[in-house]
Amino acid sequence: MVICMKKIFQTFGLLIITGSFSTFSHTAHHSDALLDAVNNPERNIKYSARDNFRNPYETLSFFNIKPTMNVLELAAGGGWYTEILAPYLKENGQLSVTHYNPEGSGYYKRSRDAYDKKVSSNPLFDGVKVITAETPPTDPFTKPETQDLVVTFRNLHNWLARDAMKSVMQEAYNSLKIGGHFGVVEHRAPEGSSMEFMKTSGYVSQSLAIETALEVGFKLIATSEVNANPKDTADHPKGVWTLPPSYRLKDQDRSKYENIGESDRMTLLFKK
Repeated sequence: MVICMKKIFQTFGLLIITGSFSTFSHTAHHSDALLDAVNNPERNIKYSARDNFRNPYETLSFFNIKPTMNVLELAAGGGWYTEILAPYLKENGQLSVTHYNPEGSGYYKRSRDAYDKKVSSNPLFDGVKVITAETPPTDPFTKPETQDLVVTFRNLHNWLARDAMKSVMQEAYNSLKIGGHFGVVEHRAPEGSSMEFMKTSGYVSQSLAIETALEVGFKLIATSEVNANPKDTADHPKGVWTLPPSYRLKDQDRSKYENIGESDRMTLLFKK
């Protein structure tokens, strides 16, 4: 079943934030703790170079994050967002993240080992709780109803490819307090894309993401175009990984893909 986006907007009275949200002036918020975390000079310079595409200040503001929250980041990867979330929540909140099993092999073990090394060796990450999570989940991520906000960035396609998107969303729902929020950023497939395309390309349709979240109990309360990129057609030889920063084709047509930039992304906010 494909959800009609127009019907969703009419039914739930959604707040739709357009790309103008990304025009917030960073210099106009000197006392903003979130802005301080985004502008922290200790961030990896290769990570902060992606800010123009990933809009962390605007995205996290859209998710209504507060420094006193218990926040769970799902599938933290290399720690791109952890570098911002950890110092922001360090004093008055709590950041927990899920990551691959350290007893795994190949890429999964390398990724987890690198993340653990980063967290243990840098005071920026003091207090971060790292939770091992399988895909699909075999255990709850946290104790039920303990999190104020659950977030995930560009991970739905990985779970979809392993038929685990719904089960991961269910565990996210279970982790949240009543009234808590679930924030999602994901590479956006054109509506009508086949399941085969989505499982192999790294893109997921917005309607499928919303449909799945609604099925586990979430209510969609807002969408944003802050991470949209109209240059991205989602039609690339190596899927989303053709684009920066992966450049899966290496130097082949590199300038073309550099001009497109990072992927077109949906940004969704749900409530329990």
